[in-house]
This record gives sequence, C-alpha cells and structure tokens, in this order.
Amino acid sequence: MNDQDLLAKIQALVEEEHALRDDTGTGHTPDKARLRQVAESLDQCWDLLRQRRAKAESGENPNDAETRPVSEVEGYKQ
Repeated sequence: MNDQDLLAKIQALVEEEHALRDDTGTGHTPDKARLRQVAESLDQCWDLLRQRRAKAESGENPNDAETRPVSEVEGYKQ
C-alpha cells in the first residue's frame, strides 16, 4: 500500500466516522462498536503513514513499514 492508497483509506474512514456520528441527529443511537473500530483503524493508518514517511526521509524503503497492532498504536502517549 502506498501513501496515496493510505490517504484514500483514511479519507474513507473519516467519512464513515462522520456518517456514524451524524446518525445521532436523526435520533439513532450511534453504533459505538463500529465507531471504536473506525477510530482504531484510523490510528493504525496514520501510524503506518508516519512510519512510511519517516523511512522515506531517512533513505529507507517505505514499503518496509508494517501495520502495528491496535494494542500498540492505542497505547501511544500523545
């Protein structure tokens, strides 16, 4: 997956997240489990994109970056 593919996936997940949240305005209860999955997937995608860019900037192959498990990505301190 290249950077453009990752950015497209991020955009799709953001749109899905907004759609899920917008359902609350129609009186529907948001699907909290799906919202959590989308948020976790977004975090993984952003992490992978940052890894790819860091590798490219340091002269390494960005394709060597790997998706990290949710437990690792969600454990980062901001």
